Amino acid sequence: MTAEPLERTLDHDGHLGEPAGFQGSRSPSLRAARESDLPELRRLDEEVFQEVAYPAFLLRQLYDMYAEHLLVLDEGEGRLRGYVLAATTALNRDSWILGLCVTMSRRRHGLGRELMTEVLARLRQDGIEQVRLTVEPANHPAILLYRSLGFRPEPPDDGIRPDYFGPGQDRQIMHLRLSPDH
Repeated sequence: MTAEPLERTLDHDGHLGEPAGFQGSRSPSLRAARESDLPELRRLDEEVFQEVAYPAFLLRQLYDMYAEHLLVLDEGEGRLRGYVLAATTALNRDSWILGLCVTMSRRRHGLGRELMTEVLARLRQDGIEQVRLTVEPANHPAILLYRSLGFRPEPPDDGIRPDYFGPGQDRQIMHLRLSPDH
């Protein structure tokens, strides 16, 4: 399963154009999250991640710490359709993608790619040299997306870490080396 090719770009206001043939309500805008987005961000996180969604208090603290790298897709009228969150460390040039989600009704339209592309551009601009993420090994669409963006499994064992988030919650760790040239 792969995403449909994109036939759109971000305009100077951060708005996405619709892909050819897409029949949605309105084009979402890609922007930095605001404090007022937190209840809707929580709703979206619960919708997509269900039992492994971030607790409200943690989303609040992540917003407080990493707001500059918490991007949302806003469809207007208070409805978020996706987000990406990157956390950076102060002592070195590393970052982790802590969350990427797009609501089920808007998947396969390149929105996850748009979120990742924008956050990676911001991280590169901030001098981040390496980005890591974890993904469920069975989540093949996400793995394909990350590979298409240049992420590779981290050695050893193709990045597979059994019980990474607890018993039965395996993850694959992937990394991407950012260069200032791209």
